[in-house]
Amino acid sequence: MQILYVGIGGFLGAVSRFLVSRFASNLLGSFPLGTLVVNVVGSLCLGFIMYSALLGKSVSTELRSFAAIGFIGAFTTMSTFTYETVRLYELKDYGIFGVNLMANIFLSVGGVLIGRQLAYFISR
Repeated sequence: MQILYVGIGGFLGAVSRFLVSRFASNLLGSFPLGTLVVNVVGSLCLGFIMYSALLGKSVSTELRSFAAIGFIGAFTTMSTFTYETVRLYELKDYGIFGVNLMANIFLSVGGVLIGRQLAYFISR
């Protein structure tokens, strides 16, 4: 049953990302506002859900599966990265916090650059 909640949430999150990104991207030309909007909104939502659970609020497994894993996971992966990074900071694991922060940013950008070069290479 949990897989169904994740799947439905994932479908709705992916469609929502498409619609929000498309709308927001039309507002500012070349700046990727759509991605920024979904990443910030997704991070806010994931933080709210996960911290509500950490603070003892009743957040059912079904709701977390649907919303946090399914919907927000498909809406944005940035939300998971930011939540995990903040948790490392809160746990005073500053070394891992710094490595996680820098590795995610630089390796992700590097991955895009490598993918770009691979695409250029293959298209020749």
